[in-house]
Amino acid sequence: MIPAGLKQRVHALVGPRGYLDRPQDLALYEYDGGIDKHAPDLVAFPRSTAEVAALVKLAQEFGVPFVGRGAGTGLSGGAIPREGGLMIAFARMNRILELDLENERAVVQPGVVNLDITLAVQGSGYFYAPDPSSQRACTIGGNVAENAGGPHTLAYGVTTNHVLGLELVMPDGTVVETGGKTSDLPGYDLAGLLTGSEGTMVLVTKVIVRLMRKPETVKTILAIYESNEDAGRTVAEITARAITPVAVEMLDGVMLRMVEEATHAGYPMDAAAVLLIELEGIREAVEEQVEQVRQACTVCGAREFRVARTAEERDLLWKGRKNAFGAVGRVSPTYYVQDGVVPRTQIAPTLHFIGEVALKYGLTISNIFHAGDGNMHPIILFDARKPGDMEKARAAGEEILTWCIDAGGSITGEHGVGMEKSGLMAKLFPPETLEAILNLKMLFDPNARLNPGKVLPTGRGCLEIRQAPLSTGGVVY
Repeated sequence: MIPAGLKQRVHALVGPRGYLDRPQDLALYEYDGGIDKHAPDLVAFPRSTAEVAALVKLAQEFGVPFVGRGAGTGLSGGAIPREGGLMIAFARMNRILELDLENERAVVQPGVVNLDITLAVQGSGYFYAPDPSSQRACTIGGNVAENAGGPHTLAYGVTTNHVLGLELVMPDGTVVETGGKTSDLPGYDLAGLLTGSEGTMVLVTKVIVRLMRKPETVKTILAIYESNEDAGRTVAEITARAITPVAVEMLDGVMLRMVEEATHAGYPMDAAAVLLIELEGIREAVEEQVEQVRQACTVCGAREFRVARTAEERDLLWKGRKNAFGAVGRVSPTYYVQDGVVPRTQIAPTLHFIGEVALKYGLTISNIFHAGDGNMHPIILFDARKPGDMEKARAAGEEILTWCIDAGGSITGEHGVGMEKSGLMAKLFPPETLEAILNLKMLFDPNARLNPGKVLPTGRGCLEIRQAPLSTGGVVY
């Protein structure tokens, strides 16, 4: 519960239309794109860094937990207020503050929608590279928190590769700036440390991002297969030929049919899998690479190899890929998206294992993922209204992620650990590493009030490493 005094102070700070506290309004903020839920007790909408800092100081003064929130498109529970308290939502801090095309930089507030940066500069021949599938809705602050990726990160990297500086509010309300427009500033790379810290160390209030020039030529390819394994082998074959596409996406047959029925993007309804491959660069080099990729696909059993002939065809193929999750919603009342990573050479065995898990639990699991970097996204379809289905979906997801660890991979490539995967951290890291992560978190947030219960295991089943109850402000093992 929020103390009455805190609510009054928030009212005075942001005004009567600057916060929500009715249960029916708070219900809109109890979930993200995952399957976990917990409502905040109060949601505040600051308009400036000063108001964010004041809200943080109020949370500390009244001893309540607090969490930041962007668009709520995350998939690991990162923005869910696990212990209630105050939610600081950045929807009103949504301005592009500066566009510096000469130096290929932009300065934005955390509530700016990812795609809006590209829309603001594309007329001048620039774009912002990180492109999560939710880029029409997700915000830069959330991208920074989760170190978001996307289909084109194979060549361009993830969010951290494009964040040059941050303005941030510490858990005690202090405002700090780190990094800047100039590359390789001296001192510790705090921007690199905090990008991907999942909102557990600071709240970001301003971001300096890198802009990139649009390439001369882009070629988008659709390779069609009769088996998942052949598509998986193709990824390793392309890599072996020293070709680095900007994107290599895979969709299996189950996903293909859902996507095509929803978007009519031109995907084959009868295939077992497709690869969506994109090449870009100087025209002559791209043309040569297209032929090398054609050979790699053919060697690995592709039944058909298509190159988009127009920008409209290319956009339609990507529309199908980026609207895939919405297409699933037409078929299944609920679905659970996983985010494991495996080495590229383990993609085919992993797809086979996912099929076995689906049979074991009697669930439909479709696959759509960033094949170029082995970032798997098995989508587990289930009905939360059906007794036992939620538990089966969770168990299936845990088995898949455990397989990814055993295959030499990770439990997340871009969605984050959040509250969804925190219990698996003990399988991925030894106790000494978990303790080091915890000590770093507590250095920034000694009272454990900022986004508590995320990333690290929180109970006896997970090495007994947990944050202490908020009333004590300490750490127990």
